[in-house]
Order: sequence, then C-alpha cells, then structure tokens
Amino acid sequence: MIELLRTLFSYSFLSRSLLAGILIALCASLLGVILVLKRYSMIGDGLSHVGFGALAIASAMNAAPLQVAIPVVVIAAFFLLRISESSKIKGDAAIAVISSGSLAIGVMTVSLTSGMNTDVMNYLFGSILAISRQDLLLSVILCLIVLILYLCFYHKLFAVTFDENFAKATGTKAGLYNIMIAFLTAITIVLGMRMVGALLISSLIIFPSLTAMRICKRFQSVVILSALISVFCFLGGILVSYQFNTPAGATIVIANLILFILFSLIGAVKNRG
Repeated sequence: MIELLRTLFSYSFLSRSLLAGILIALCASLLGVILVLKRYSMIGDGLSHVGFGALAIASAMNAAPLQVAIPVVVIAAFFLLRISESSKIKGDAAIAVISSGSLAIGVMTVSLTSGMNTDVMNYLFGSILAISRQDLLLSVILCLIVLILYLCFYHKLFAVTFDENFAKATGTKAGLYNIMIAFLTAITIVLGMRMVGALLISSLIIFPSLTAMRICKRFQSVVILSALISVFCFLGGILVSYQFNTPAGATIVIANLILFILFSLIGAVKNRG
C-alpha cells in the first residue's frame, strides 16, 4: 500500500489529483452532514445539472469552464434557496425545476455546437486524473475558503441545522447562514464535478454523512467520521482505479456504497445488542 502511494505521488498528474480530491472530499463530507440533516441532500444533484449547463455553454464559447460555472452555480444556489422558501414551490420541486431545465439547456447547447467532446464527457462522468495546474490552484484556494468558513462559523451552522426557528429566536441570522451554506455547497459541487462528474456528485455529498450516521449520534462525531470516510473512500477509489484501470469517479462512489452497506450492518447489529 505504501509503495503504491509512493508510485502515485511520483507522477505529477496523480499528485495533483490526490491533493485536489482530498480537499474536495473533505468539503463535500462536511457540507453533506448539514444538507442531509436539513433534508436538502438532493441540492447537489440539482446544482450539478446547473453546473453541467454552464460548462456546456462555456465550452461552446471557448471560455474557461470553472470560471464560468462557479458564479452561475452560486447564483442558482441563491435562487434555489429563495424560491424554496416560497409557499408555492417547495425545496424538492424547486430542485426538479432548476435541475431538469439546466440539463436540457446543457444538452441542447452541446448538440448544437461541439457535440459530446472529451471536455464535456469529463464533466459529465468525472475525470479527476485530467486536472490541470490552473484547475488545481483554483480548487485548492476555493476548498480552503470553504473549510475556513465552515470551521469559523461551525457553531452557527450547527444551530441553523438543528433548529432554525430557535436559532432565529436567539438572534442568529439564520437567513445569512443559509445563504452561506448555499454558497459553500455551490463551490463544492462545481469542484466535485471534476472528480466524479455531474451525474455522481450528489453521492459524494450524501454517502459519507449517511454512513457516519449509521453508528454515530452526536453531530460532532458524525462530522469527523464523515470526513474520514470521505477521504478514505477517495483514496481507496483512486488506488483501485489505478490498479484495475476503472473509471475513477465511479470507483470512488462504489467505495462509498460498500462502506455504507458495511456500516449499516454494523449499526443494525449494534442496535440489536
């Protein structure tokens, strides 16, 4: 195992992938706990489709993909938060509207311009091994911003997650922190699309937190275990992908699925005991 890791780090493209992947996995797992507890876990799926639409338009315009996708997805996240608070359109319906509409725009743009080229396929199905130096730098900076903001406002995010009404009553600006959650999630979604693709990014957010919840009950314990699981599954998925030449994104998700099933069995046995 150690020798294999040394081999991986000896290749520059693999070391870039590992660094970016670990940071993205951490961000996704931490935000995933909040999104799952707020019953908003499918926001990842919706925003990833928005990201795909933005990336398709960027590709058609020969523009930098991430620089175009990030502001578009952030705006979509704010818009999603706003309309989901409406009594007429609830959260799941809002996600469905934005998700299907953005995906349709992306597919139409691709079909009318470049077609399903390599860049579009990479963002649709993931290609963490193809990350460039520029994308790595942007990913590291944005991931560090996400982690710093999460840690600095951890207690406020905790309060808003568990009882938003009580948080408001105690003077916490719940709306502001909900916007922060949407902002951090949007950034993580766009960066995570490079790792596992638009079709699988929601699993990167959901699986680690659900897996941790099988055996942990306290919020802090769930957050820590979720982060460890996410990084472990990423590294395990990359190693298996390298050894057996399987798709990296799908392998990472399958590793998360296997661990979820294992922890569910352990949790069931623990509850019976």
